Amino acid sequence: MTKNAGRGHALLVGAGILCSRLFGLVRQRVFSHYFGLSDAADIFSAALRVPNFLQNLFGEGVLSASFIPVYARLLAQHKQEEADRLAGAIFAILALIISLIVALGILATPYLLWLIAPGYTGEKRELTILIVRILFPGTGILVWSAWCLGILNSHHKFFLSYAAPVIWNLCMILSMLIFRHLEANRLIVYLAWGTVLGCLLQFLVQLGPVLKLVPTLRLRLDMQSLHVKQVGGSFLGVAIGRGVVQISAFVDQAISTLLGSGAVAGMTTAASINLLPVSLFGMAVSASELPTLSRMAGDHVDAEVAAKLSARLNNGLERIAFFIVPSAMAFFALGNVIVAALYQTGAFTTKDSYYVWAILAGSGVGLLASTFGRLYSSTYYALRDTRTPLRFAMVRLAFTVVLGLASALLIPKALGIPMQWGAVGLTASAGVAGWIEFHLLRRKMNQNLGPTGIALLLMAKLWIAAGVAALAACVVEHYMPAWGPILTATLVLSTYGIAYFAVTFQLHIPTCREVVQKLMRRFGLG
Repeated sequence: MTKNAGRGHALLVGAGILCSRLFGLVRQRVFSHYFGLSDAADIFSAALRVPNFLQNLFGEGVLSASFIPVYARLLAQHKQEEADRLAGAIFAILALIISLIVALGILATPYLLWLIAPGYTGEKRELTILIVRILFPGTGILVWSAWCLGILNSHHKFFLSYAAPVIWNLCMILSMLIFRHLEANRLIVYLAWGTVLGCLLQFLVQLGPVLKLVPTLRLRLDMQSLHVKQVGGSFLGVAIGRGVVQISAFVDQAISTLLGSGAVAGMTTAASINLLPVSLFGMAVSASELPTLSRMAGDHVDAEVAAKLSARLNNGLERIAFFIVPSAMAFFALGNVIVAALYQTGAFTTKDSYYVWAILAGSGVGLLASTFGRLYSSTYYALRDTRTPLRFAMVRLAFTVVLGLASALLIPKALGIPMQWGAVGLTASAGVAGWIEFHLLRRKMNQNLGPTGIALLLMAKLWIAAGVAALAACVVEHYMPAWGPILTATLVLSTYGIAYFAVTFQLHIPTCREVVQKLMRRFGLG
């Protein structure tokens, strides 16, 4: 598999994710228009996170890390029937486990809420319980959607699986528009049902192409298969690791419910922006590289294979850094422009925009670490090592809890500022914990493959370019007339992007020159 093929796969993943995330931003804009940072927004934002734990624990990241390496190796060895049997067995096992967990989750929702949203009481708590119970079956269906993704990715069909969430977002958008005249607390109930419908449609749109790729699919609970046991062994380690990450996110959410009205919704709104570069660049590269890294790793890693894996990893890190560094700088310097353009409408005010900007700037602290960490974790999974990422995820969780509690609850009191601003400390402290995890992942990987990472000179050039571009964009923002959030963002962010590419081109950054050459060829200029 050549580097150009890897970039092409990453481009397909990125294109699919871009479609999904753009519709996600539209969905969040519609949501902000009708709910702002109200109690209803808090309720739905918190409720959506509870069943999402199920999806994240058994879904895309876990199945990709445990199922794809085994399934892709069978395909590479031209063992189609064995691959089909593995796919059928995994689907059947997932169906059984997920059905049981969904049923238990619906029954146990009131108890789960004491852990997830301890600050919610009375009517707010009761409505959150109702929304969670409605959403649980839908997120169970999304686990099957993740199974489809594993099949499609292993066959190098990357676009559909990552674009499929467009349907999920559309169902939510239409639910809000159709029932927009209802009172907010009733509207979120209809929104929850629209979300479940979207989950079902997202799965069904992928099922047809998957059935064509798995011609002899049979749903059997085959627990004795060696390949199923290999997937199961990896699955457990990865699921625990993902569970640790989810616990970290839930700790943040639980703390944020103690910070007053709007904190949960503010963090959710900021996350919708923060996840865009993480998904487009971190997830796109990591997801597209996993099948290739798995094939390269094979069953034995000697010095030659280690050198190839190291080169592949470093190349992916450079591509990620080129796009994530300016994303983080934009969060720091231009977050107010971004948030206002996306969400400042209806019930979402200018004051809300500045509050979400502060949270977004906090999340920028760990943006680079989290995206680098994804690719390192994918490399470990390709090597069938699920224990190392798990150990370091535990370390990250410990730091997230300690730093999060201090930043969110103690610092605002010490500074005499409203508790609501503790949400900024939550995202920033999570970023610090992410950097600790990343350095541990890299240090261990260096022991296995030799030196990995990005040269300090290249990183310095990228940050300098981003800083110069941000300065130019801030000057444009300062002297612009009051033309409204969207037009302001168009001019300011265009200036930022053009300046960043111009500076990195002059600094001879390889990724920039590759992107520019591709664009020139695309438009017939080179």
